[in-house]
Amino acid sequence: MVKNKGKASTDLEDRLEFFNEIGAGFFIKNLRAEEAKEEISAERGTPGPTLPPPSSDIGTIRQEILSCRKCPLAEGRTTAVPGEGNVKTELMFVGEGPGHDEDLQGRPFVGKAGQLLTKIIQAMTYDRSEVFITNIVKCRPPSNRVPHRDEIRVCTPYLLEQIRNIRPKVIVTLGKPAADFFIPDSQGGMTAIRGRFQDWNGLLVMPTFHPSYLIRNEGNKEIRRMVWDDMRKVMAFLGKK
Repeated sequence: MVKNKGKASTDLEDRLEFFNEIGAGFFIKNLRAEEAKEEISAERGTPGPTLPPPSSDIGTIRQEILSCRKCPLAEGRTTAVPGEGNVKTELMFVGEGPGHDEDLQGRPFVGKAGQLLTKIIQAMTYDRSEVFITNIVKCRPPSNRVPHRDEIRVCTPYLLEQIRNIRPKVIVTLGKPAADFFIPDSQGGMTAIRGRFQDWNGLLVMPTFHPSYLIRNEGNKEIRRMVWDDMRKVMAFLGKK
């Protein structure tokens, strides 16, 4: 029993540490699930068509990604990064592409931005192993540049199959390239489109800033507050406190 109390204390300390990092302090009020659902109802409009069933299982998709040579990104990679996590999760995170550390380890979001994402996930009262994390392209673009449209076009069938298998309740997109894939007709930058649930094939998508953007703007607490506000809405919808 003492051991469990110690873990609970550590989890609370992790959340408070993140609250302190984003400059939120203790003035953030809880967003009740009923309020979140009212916001979602107003934002999403008419639900889109539902996703068709998957044509491959997660294990097969992973092996196809690891052996894929369909675009030039494969020539410069150390290893492909299929994604990882709970394939029965209600929550999925999608970034734009692997970076240097991810390319070496074959795992998504393990560098500095990944460490911040892990803290965000923990602050949402999830363990990283309870969610699924991946990218729209599975190989590292040279110098960590934004993926080109043709690279996205070739690679995203893998992402679609992953989503069809997992069928999460919410997909959180990290950064503009990921948001643009799910919300291609959006107007403006991330500040304009973040924080509002969007319907995508019957699933809810929440666009927010990429953790690397938070790191590059470390002194800007307002950006961190916006990200936490986005995550509060996701937590409220999923019944997390």
